[in-house]
Formats: sequence, structure tokens, C-alpha cells
Amino acid sequence: MGAGSQKIINDPVYGFITIDSPLILELIRHPFFQRLRRIQQMGFAHLVYPGAVHTRLHHALGAYHLMGNALNTLKTKGIEISESESLGARAAILLHDAGHSPFSHSLENKLIDIQHETVSLQIMQQLNKELDGQLTTAINIFTDRYPKRFLHQLVSGQLDVDRMDYLNRDSFFTGVSEGVIGYDRILHMLTVHHGELMVQEKGIYSIEKFLVARRLMYWQVYLHKTVVSAESMLVKIIQRAKERIAFGEHLYSGSSALDYFLSHSPKDPLEYLELFGLLDDYDVMGALKLWMNHEDKVLSILSSMLINRRLLKVRLQAEPFDEKMLEFHRAHAMRTLNLNAGEAAYFVFNGEHANTTYNPEDEKINILFKDNSIRDISQVDNALISRSLATAVKKFYICYVA
Repeated sequence: MGAGSQKIINDPVYGFITIDSPLILELIRHPFFQRLRRIQQMGFAHLVYPGAVHTRLHHALGAYHLMGNALNTLKTKGIEISESESLGARAAILLHDAGHSPFSHSLENKLIDIQHETVSLQIMQQLNKELDGQLTTAINIFTDRYPKRFLHQLVSGQLDVDRMDYLNRDSFFTGVSEGVIGYDRILHMLTVHHGELMVQEKGIYSIEKFLVARRLMYWQVYLHKTVVSAESMLVKIIQRAKERIAFGEHLYSGSSALDYFLSHSPKDPLEYLELFGLLDDYDVMGALKLWMNHEDKVLSILSSMLINRRLLKVRLQAEPFDEKMLEFHRAHAMRTLNLNAGEAAYFVFNGEHANTTYNPEDEKINILFKDNSIRDISQVDNALISRSLATAVKKFYICYVA
């Protein structure tokens, strides 16, 4: 960052990002935001794509940049957006991921039994107290309580700047070109009609490209079988640690913050937000390195495997796996690793992943035609593939010891 009232951040994806608001600068400097430097954006995707080591802080700044571009574009089209509304929307997107647990979605609801969006809101509310109410508009936009709904849709919706940044950024850092989207053209095709965010007719194919990129990135990157294996192993390690603690063992992780969340299930932000601000990927990896030498076989073997990238094998298929296959692999794990049946269940297990790229029941992507008629993109006559993208894809997986 440079000196003076205006700060410049050199971003590898967009170039220079300008911070010209004292409030935004104060938020960026806050420990809650700086914590995002220590949270991997893509969990364990770097085990497959070594370049995918960017953080939630990179993503938050990128989404902030796109939000500024989107608001400026809408203003040029005559949409009324005040300075306070612009600042509120930018603050909301900057903090939208502040509540992520370590390794982002890998431990969602596993380490802390609260959705990350709820924790993000609680962090915003805490910051709002510290900043004498300066985040009130941002909170109202984030929670969809602000009258101009399109501002919330830019933060969280089918075409929000959150998705635009992570697709663009994740494809950049992984080198997976299928995720590249024409974010700049999409932003320029956005408009507001009856208070709702819509896309001008000439932007139809850019939106379809965006939806295709999202589906390809999910199955090629986010739900790559190696990523599924590593994330599942981490979940099993945390489950085992919590189980040992529940049975009365004092299990030391090397981190007071992680120790607290392994043994508590707090709901009141006054109880846990301060410790949450200290909890990040480093705590988890430090614990795994300690547990590599633990007397518990499950903890030690799984931790050693994950630290050294000796992952469980994974098979994916369209149909559920037969129970006999699970029994076969558990018997193999028991023999190979000298485990009992209960322990083997941590090394051989099954599950499923489903992804719906576009769900019009959730929120529609509305296309505004020149005659002011409105149609959902999946109902547009000349749309190439939007109908198929509204169909859920489900894959079943099994993890097992080789």
C-alpha cells in the first residue's frame, strides 16, 4: 500500500485496487480482516493445483474491487446510488467472508456449528459497535433488509460479485482456463429494473458462459477427487479429536483457540468471537503436526497422511456404493493398519456431493429485453444450455486405504 489518504493495492488479477475510504481502510487494518490472510481460499485444492495458495483476503479485496466497478456501471445507467449506499455495499462485500472457519468450506459446520454467513454477520455487528454505527447500512444490505434490493443481490445472489471474483481468481491461481469468465462484460450488462438486479438482453451468452464456467470449476477443481479426499480426512481428524475430548481426554492442539472450539459449541458471539479471531489454518496444521505422534492410531495415522500428502484413495460414480464394498475395504484397512472396526470407519467411508449450477427456484437470473419484458434465463428461447444447467448433478464417493 502507498502513503497518504488513498491506498493502492497491486492485485495479480485486476491490477491496481484503490482504497479511497477511511472506513474501508480501517476495516482492512482490523484483526478480523487481517485474519483472512491466514485462511486458504480453496482449502486443499493446492494439493492438486500447486498455485492455488491464495487466501480469503485476496478474494475479499477482489470482490470489493468488482463491487466498485458494478456500482459505477449502474450509476452511468442512471441508477440512483448514494455515497452512503455505495460505501455500505463495498463494506458488506469486503466482510462477507470474515466468518469462514479454517480451510474455508472444508470445515464448514464441523469445527464451529454455525454457518459462516452468520459468523460474518456477528463480526460486522461487533465492528459496528466499535465504529459507532458506521456499518449499519452495510449490515442492512448484507441481511437483505435495505430497500434497494439490488445492492444485496450484488453481495449475495446468482450474479453476485463474490462468485465473479472467486471464479476468475480461482481459475487464475489454479491455471484452469475453463473457469475464466468475462466478468467485465457481465458487469457492463447489469441493470436495475423495478429495484431488482437484471441482465440486459445482449448479455445472455456471457451469463451462460459464466454458468458453464461455474459448473466446470466445481467438478474439475472444487470437487476434484483428491480435494474430496483431503478435506474428508481433515473432517475425520476433527471428528476424532472431538470424540476423544468428549470421552474426557485432555487433547492438546498447541492452540488455545482450537482447543476451545474442539471442546465447546458456543452460540453467543460474546462467548467466542475474540477466540475466533485467532483461529486459522495455522492452528489446524500445527495441531496435525503434533498429533502425528499421538498414541491414538486414528489421529496419528490420518494426521501423518494428510501432512505428507499420502491421501486416501477415492472413487466417484453416479450410483451409491454397495455396503459390501465398504465392508471389503474396512476389512483391508483393519489388516493393513492394525485397526479395530470402529477405527477403520475413519479410514473407509462414503458420501455424496451434489451441485446445481443454476437453481431458478432459489433466485432467478432475469433477462431484461428491449421491450421491457422479463424472462428467466432458463426460459429464453435462444439460450443454448441454461435449461441443462438448472439440473442438479450428484456424485457418490468412497474413500478407502489403498
